[in-house]
Amino acid sequence: MTQLPLRAQLASALGRSAATLSRMTGRGDGSVIGGRVGLMLEPDLLRQLARDRKLALVSATNGKTTTTRLITSALLEMGEVATNVFGANMPAGHVSALSQHKDAPYGVLEVDEKYLPEVLDTTGAGVVCLMNLSRDQMDRAAEIWLLAQKWRRALSGKPTHVIANCDDPLVTWGASTAAKVTWVAGGQRWKEDSWCCPECGGPLDRKDADWACRECTFHRPEPQWVLDDDAVIDPRGQRWLLDIQLPGLANRSNAVMALAVAEAFDLPVERALPRLREVTSVAGRYTTVEREGRQARLLLAKNPAGWLEAFDVADPRLPIILSVNAQGPDGRDTSWLWDVDYRVLRGRPVFVTGERRLDLALRLDVADVPFAVCETFSEALAMQPPGRVDVIANYTAFQHIRSEFGRAV
Repeated sequence: MTQLPLRAQLASALGRSAATLSRMTGRGDGSVIGGRVGLMLEPDLLRQLARDRKLALVSATNGKTTTTRLITSALLEMGEVATNVFGANMPAGHVSALSQHKDAPYGVLEVDEKYLPEVLDTTGAGVVCLMNLSRDQMDRAAEIWLLAQKWRRALSGKPTHVIANCDDPLVTWGASTAAKVTWVAGGQRWKEDSWCCPECGGPLDRKDADWACRECTFHRPEPQWVLDDDAVIDPRGQRWLLDIQLPGLANRSNAVMALAVAEAFDLPVERALPRLREVTSVAGRYTTVEREGRQARLLLAKNPAGWLEAFDVADPRLPIILSVNAQGPDGRDTSWLWDVDYRVLRGRPVFVTGERRLDLALRLDVADVPFAVCETFSEALAMQPPGRVDVIANYTAFQHIRSEFGRAV
């Protein structure tokens, strides 16, 4: 790799030092502060760190942290990979990740949906993975059609190879201006944000996985990769059993996207898939933690689409603890709770906690789901009998619970 200019070397080194100090003093994992320090000293540091690397950017409303981890695991088969393992998905986090692995020939960066155009323009990444778009943090990220439009403009005229989920009409529209697109039929369980055509505003007709606009030519592209229950069919028609350890349909979809990205890096399925099977937990997601004979499995859900996928993974035979906050990273507005169908929880013990527990309690009451309100997560866990319990929490609530257990990975 080309050696960095002296100023960039100094900025990168001081950023790494700041990150190390942050970790040593217990202030954080250093994945943001290191990048901020580096960018203060050299505003063009991200561009310089990205130069001469083979980069993939991963963006979506849900699943980008997991998919980033899966792609990274696959590409480790080829060499060292720089990645923002803790999910710091804005430019400061990207700088920190690339600085920590300054000699890595490959990079896989999770990117916040809103920042994707800026990061793509800065890094010139050769591969972009786009998976889904649904409402999330509306007070910060704005309307998802606007995000899809920004993706279209960012990809237009660039040589980037896009790996896109053609089952999501908004993703398809956002990706369709790219010079090269590999379409993946990864599935779309949550459809409530894509009943209208993003091209003309007309109604979308849906039949099974297929969709098409009733009033214009916009329609689902023919996929090269297809998720087929617990297997993937590759572009050559060969069927591969996924057999990954991460649970649920959403993670099988993430795995298919990861395999398509790996092939864009010339890594064949037979070498990438065994690496994907080694991943058991991602930044605490799906981890089981234990306290006084109670085993709590941690599931993250940040928006209606995420809750739908979490319910798919949760065991209906077990009690469940739900925790919701509304801090900055979550979005202050909790009205999205009314878009989640909580009736699936009827018949099982439900415990509600978090800063916005009363908002959630009202939603459950309207859904006729019996529940108990708890002041803290510790109180909710202590109310469980010995044995297993599922926990679904949104972003900051999830991080607080992880902190109680030493940020299990």
